[in-house]
Amino acid sequence: MNDEQQYSDEVVETEEADEALETDETVPYEGGRRRKKRGVSGCLAVIVALAVLVGGFYVAVTRGVDWVSDQFSSAEDYPGPGRGSVTFEVEEGDTTAEMGRNLKAKNVVASVQAFLDAAAADPDSAGIQVGFYELKKEMKADDALEVLLDPGNQVKSTVTVPEGMRVEDVVTLLGEETDFGAAKWRKALTQDIGLPDYAGGNPEGYLFPATYEIGPKDKPKDVLTAMVARWRQAADDAGLEEAAAELGKTPAELMVIASLVEAEGRGDDMPKIARVIFNRLDGPGDKAGTNGLLQIDASVNYGLDQELGVALTTEQLQQDTPYNTYTRAGLPPTPIEAPGDDAIAAAADPEPGDWYYYVTVDLATGETKFAETYDEFLTYKDEYTEYCTTSDAC
Repeated sequence: MNDEQQYSDEVVETEEADEALETDETVPYEGGRRRKKRGVSGCLAVIVALAVLVGGFYVAVTRGVDWVSDQFSSAEDYPGPGRGSVTFEVEEGDTTAEMGRNLKAKNVVASVQAFLDAAAADPDSAGIQVGFYELKKEMKADDALEVLLDPGNQVKSTVTVPEGMRVEDVVTLLGEETDFGAAKWRKALTQDIGLPDYAGGNPEGYLFPATYEIGPKDKPKDVLTAMVARWRQAADDAGLEEAAAELGKTPAELMVIASLVEAEGRGDDMPKIARVIFNRLDGPGDKAGTNGLLQIDASVNYGLDQELGVALTTEQLQQDTPYNTYTRAGLPPTPIEAPGDDAIAAAADPEPGDWYYYVTVDLATGETKFAETYDEFLTYKDEYTEYCTTSDAC
């Protein structure tokens, strides 16, 4: 073979090998092994990987730009003044951010950030109180914050229970002053409202007289429980249970005495009236002619299921009930009404003295005179009779 022919054959072999590499077939090479072609799939994987990396970089950069934009642009806010009505609750432990999220959820504010910005600009924003507030939808964040900062804007009703009310009177009052009827209040009284064991399940005397706030979510049981809790505060302040042990009474008996003091006295006279009751219960001999009879009209009325201040007839005074303190010595079985702070304190700490009688000689001023003997009592009684001849109060 000449040189030209050899060169031509080599060129042909090289071209054939190149053609084989461009097909799906394997090509032989020296040594008898076969190798597969190099197609486009490997290159495509590299291209796809690069595309994913570039795309991820783009998303990251885009989000970063958006975040930076949010920090340096004004938060979305409604122009106000708003529309409709929304009852919004601030709960115990709520942070400003939580309030903002809850406000946005109710469509009160346009964005959480708008509320946060308003709060950050107001040094009083940390003073928002727990409660319910009447707001509007689509309010300007500054306006919503202003409403929340004023406790006077809280949505609530108040009920004032005065001293000296029986349970039945309290139930009637609550039924009239709230959205719950008297029947629901009576039913709530059968539930656990926190009464002390020595109340024997009877709420008489333990629904403390005070002003109570009733929120939109409060139920009768909640309010009654709050009333008993307020009684507990008054009892603890007076040292009721400790005083009972020192005075030789049970806490339940002191509560009965407190209810009688509430029915009979006022102000500075209450500790003296409490002493009269203790003297009649525990004094020596015939107890200055009283023989242990308390002779308290309000208790008799309670036993007759009539208003406690009603004037009693001779016949009514003779009707024997467990509450008739004219026919039965000692205390009635339960309180007859709800005593307040002063009456409970008086029962727990009666003023020292030897009085067995008292007479209110001026109904307008409440002036009351205390007597150690029956004769002294008759003198004060005559003074009262004289008063009634010149006064329309009797």
